[in-house]
Amino acid sequence: MATETHDAATDAAHTAGHAAESAGMPQLDFSTYSNQIVWLVVALVAIYFILTRIALPRVAAVLAERQGTITNDIAAAEELKLKAQEAEAAYQQALADARAEAARIVAETKAEIQAELDAATARADAEIAAKAAESEKAIAEIREGAMAAVKDVAQETAAEIVSALGMKADAEAISAAVAARVKG
Repeated sequence: MATETHDAATDAAHTAGHAAESAGMPQLDFSTYSNQIVWLVVALVAIYFILTRIALPRVAAVLAERQGTITNDIAAAEELKLKAQEAEAAYQQALADARAEAARIVAETKAEIQAELDAATARADAEIAAKAAESEKAIAEIREGAMAAVKDVAQETAAEIVSALGMKADAEAISAAVAARVKG
């Protein structure tokens, strides 16, 4: 029995020694380094295969898709830029054409207005000339009538003056004297 007690005490001390050794960090236990290295290599190989076969192809596909989208968007933007430049050029051409057409219409309208103005001026000048001729004719008639009336009045006045002075005047002599005086 004493041997059993001694063996039990030795076993307990030995177990306590192991417990003290295993109570530390298992990663620092040199007896398990070979197992840890094997499992580290297995884990790294598994991670490598997972990354190269699954994750990285997906990432590469996403990157390629994004690059394709970016390239397509840039190409579309360039195409739209060219279309915008063409539209601007067409707009500028249409604007220049419209300005030229407006200038042509203005010139035509000015020419028409000038022609109408010239025609109206010519008509007005003709009317004025006709009225001036009529007026001159009327003035000439009035002047002739006035001269005739002046002659008559002068003859009558001269006859009255001569008779007032007590003399007898001949109508032909008075007419001749008045005609000589009117002529100058």
